[in-house]
Order: sequence, then C-alpha cells, then structure tokens
Amino acid sequence: MPPPLAEIVDDFKAVDGQDKITLLLEFSQDLPALPAGLEQAAMEPVPECQSPLFLSVDAEDRSAVRLFFSAPPEAPTTRGFASILAQGLDGLPADEILGVPDDFYTELGLADAVSPLRLRGMSAMLARVKRHLRG
Repeated sequence: MPPPLAEIVDDFKAVDGQDKITLLLEFSQDLPALPAGLEQAAMEPVPECQSPLFLSVDAEDRSAVRLFFSAPPEAPTTRGFASILAQGLDGLPADEILGVPDDFYTELGLADAVSPLRLRGMSAMLARVKRHLRG
C-alpha cells in the first residue's frame, strides 16, 4: 500500500467506534476542490455510490496521476471516502495506484459504522480509477 494511504489507514486503526465516524467526517471537509477548468459535467459519475459522486483521472503523466472527486456537502460519507482516496493516492505513479488492494477500505474498520452499500461505493471509486489507469 502506498505510504500516504497507509498513513490514513493507520489513523483509522488508531481510533475506535464513533471516533472513526468523526475522522471520516473530518476527511469529508478536506476533500480538495476541483481545479479551475474542470467542471463536474466533464467528470465520470460513479453510480454505485448512494450519493452523487463524480471522478476524473488525469493519467497523462503516469508517474504522477492526478485524481479529482466531486461530491455534494450533504453527502459527508461519500465525500469522506473520496477525500481518503484523493489524499492517499493523488500524485502517485499509476503502478502504485494499481497495486492498492481492492478491499483496502476494510482496514479502515468502518464496517460497524457504515453500511455495506456505502463501503461498496468506496470500492467502486477505486475500481473506476484503476480501470482508467489500465486504459
């Protein structure tokens, strides 16, 4: 697992119960804004997510892949998951992102606090990013 993502996983492992939800909500507030010139309409929807989520993968430079996510403020769980992926994977080489275990999110320990459907949404986000990188 790439070091930035491993550090996030460690942060979640260090807290219990409701503190995991609090941490997820903190991540939701830190979802990076879209860069100028990238509009949600030009991004790919992720219909597996319960809330509207859009992503864009810029792999023009495969040594530093850029990931962008858009989710509404009223969808804090979805925004939190997107922020984890953005902060944990943005700017990494394509090969490192492709090497992330598909089920890495289980290590966050959110299964008791977040519905399986929402966890599948995070899995779908990562799967779509990887699909873009495989081209």
